[in-house]
Amino acid sequence: MARQAHFVVVGGGTAGWIAAFIIQDSIRRLKLDARVSVIESTKIPTVGVGEATTAAFHVFLRHFNIDIFEFFRKTEATYKLGIRHEDWRRKGFTYYGPIDDPHMVVQPPAGAPSDYLNVYAVSARHKVQDMHLFGPLLEKKKAPWARKDDGALLPLGPFLPAYHFDQSLVGKFLKSKSDGVAIVDKVLTGVERDAETGDVTAVLFEDGERLAGDFFIDATGFRKRLIVGELNAPWISYAHELPVNRALPFWLDIKPGDEIPNYTRAWAHEAGWMWQIPTQFRFGCGYVYSDEFQTPDEAHAEAERIVGQRIEARGDIQFRIGRLEKAWINNVVAVGLSSSFLEPLESTSIHGTIVQMMMFAGQYLRDPAQMTAKLRDDYNARVGRQVDDFRTFVNTHYVTERDDTPFWREVRASRIHPETRERLARWRTEMPRREHFPDYLFGLPHVETQLHYPVLDGLGLLDPAVAKAEMARDPKLRKFARETHDSLVKEYRRAASRALGHAEFLEIVRGMG
Repeated sequence: MARQAHFVVVGGGTAGWIAAFIIQDSIRRLKLDARVSVIESTKIPTVGVGEATTAAFHVFLRHFNIDIFEFFRKTEATYKLGIRHEDWRRKGFTYYGPIDDPHMVVQPPAGAPSDYLNVYAVSARHKVQDMHLFGPLLEKKKAPWARKDDGALLPLGPFLPAYHFDQSLVGKFLKSKSDGVAIVDKVLTGVERDAETGDVTAVLFEDGERLAGDFFIDATGFRKRLIVGELNAPWISYAHELPVNRALPFWLDIKPGDEIPNYTRAWAHEAGWMWQIPTQFRFGCGYVYSDEFQTPDEAHAEAERIVGQRIEARGDIQFRIGRLEKAWINNVVAVGLSSSFLEPLESTSIHGTIVQMMMFAGQYLRDPAQMTAKLRDDYNARVGRQVDDFRTFVNTHYVTERDDTPFWREVRASRIHPETRERLARWRTEMPRREHFPDYLFGLPHVETQLHYPVLDGLGLLDPAVAKAEMARDPKLRKFARETHDSLVKEYRRAASRALGHAEFLEIVRGMG
């Protein structure tokens, strides 16, 4: 009788539990004779940090029928409807990156090119954010909900939100929802490998026990315990084009009665930038900076000056920005921080984990004995390209007008990646289109025009004259786009005036528990 295959996730946390959920679900769907275990020791403390997601996390919760309001209550989560970018283009200049897409709700005329509403907005010198429902909600710190006359909650619009949360609470929450996944509460101390193939065959624990497995997911974070510790996976560095390499994390309390932002605040400073991520009772903050231009003491002093109070730093995190050359080697796939790390400017970490695991489960998952080198090579090429795209998108944020400190002068002069320059050169002669982003992730969500337009527009990197010339080619489409744009702006401003304040909405949801 055939032996049941065993998939072992090494490391829990958000990445490990996302991997376990998706693999367990796909094993059921594919009717594989397999089981899943997660190794997560209660002896190893989890560090709670404010973390932000993309709308992919909402899709993940919905797919597993997780009650969104319960998720809010158990994880101290808040909405993230976009990012507020302050002082990036120049000091004193702010723009928003809403994550909804107005093209979703409008039936375009036959033959209309993709992104025609974005092109119109740029041609007319309107802020791209204005025609998004999430645009006025971001500015007013509102939730995407209103109240009916009978007091019931009414969702505003069909757009998918994202979330902020305390990462340590989310790991515990997902663990509590796991169905059919074995939890192994032990400290890993060693690894056994097949002498001929090099495959990992078992992991060893401090109590002398061993756990055999057929396929392993490395979710051990920066330790990369299996993929690097055992399999010596090579690393591709992005340190040159993504110049921050150190973080000073801290918490700030949200005062009772204060409105709670529904955005991640990305605030550019002397030698990097600060994130502020609201959970329900406090902000998870961090100053991400380059130690080529500031010492840790100088960074700490600047952070205190910025927030106007003493801060208690929760460590001094030094990181290597980049990705594994191959995220899948032998019978080990790395996910989350084990696989890649970029500064958290566009919330790529959890997004990447969800998309990579959905792709792995949807296209490559089989009995481990049938997973070939050809499958591994194909997966590695696609994941590598995905993370390279993340790098190029984040690097685009550094194409700014700022030259007021040595850091910003250096970034402008020599830290812009050739691929970033190539894309911006193309978009000086034609407007960005969806077709400029080939689909190699089997239709799964990626950083395409929906996320690029607010950033490119906010940084002043799009030429209204080019957009105007494109709209002039089709006067009927231009008229349709103008009317649609103006109608969306009016409708969404009206909707925002009815929306509940974010803090009030969260209080209502807490009361439901």
